Amino acid sequence: MRKPTSLLLALLMTCAAGVPLAAHAAQRVAVGATFSRVFEQGADGQLQGLGVDVLRLLAERAGDTILFRRYPWPRAQAMVEHAQADILIGPYKSPERLRRFSFFDHAFYRDRMVFYVRRDADMPWRGDLAALKSRRIATVRGWHYGAQFDLARAALDVSEVPQLENGLQMLALGRVDLLASNERNSTGLVDSLRLSETLAILCPDITQLDGYMAFPRDPKFSAVRNRYNALFNEMVRSGELARLGARNGVLVPLGELPSRPASACSDSLRASP
Repeated sequence: MRKPTSLLLALLMTCAAGVPLAAHAAQRVAVGATFSRVFEQGADGQLQGLGVDVLRLLAERAGDTILFRRYPWPRAQAMVEHAQADILIGPYKSPERLRRFSFFDHAFYRDRMVFYVRRDADMPWRGDLAALKSRRIATVRGWHYGAQFDLARAALDVSEVPQLENGLQMLALGRVDLLASNERNSTGLVDSLRLSETLAILCPDITQLDGYMAFPRDPKFSAVRNRYNALFNEMVRSGELARLGARNGVLVPLGELPSRPASACSDSLRASP
């Protein structure tokens, strides 16, 4: 019987060690919209954020390379839904999205969903959306605001804006009464638009939502989704995700977190958001 060649032995040892073969490596395309501290372009022109850090590590450990692309949020979702890209960065879960995407088991960040309002406004908000039915509310196209908001939407005066910046400017000009957003994405933009003296956050939160990585539901992505999901689960268990979140200034869902208490909301219109 012919002895294995040294090349074959090397390949067998590589497989036994669980190291991916270069021949099996793939380039994964990850898409998303600009999300502050999750997926954004830095001052040096490079993409950065928690989502970038997580996916680079996962791809490296899977033996893949990864290519990042930014698009308007509806387009990024459509690309992954139709298997034109491998990974969607940062979607919240909803019943509609669960039919379109295959999510990781665990989220990688958590957001506070809040209403922004002009500081001079008298707004009857105590957490009951029905009390806002006569108010003009702006939402960002393609965003999900939680089950409670979805149920109430038909009874509310809601208009969609293409970008968060448009909504903040409309609110500042009085064209809408409220803007529904998340605090993480909005805080830096409010400051850059010089609106911190004009706008404030209403308390309590609308809700809190977790953001995930998601793959297409197409069965041909099942194996890679499962491999990346297992690698990510280990990242969560080891505490590595928590360390990456702290480094990026992003809240990581390590347990249930209460909304800001009512006592912290009484001065919300006088405090900077």
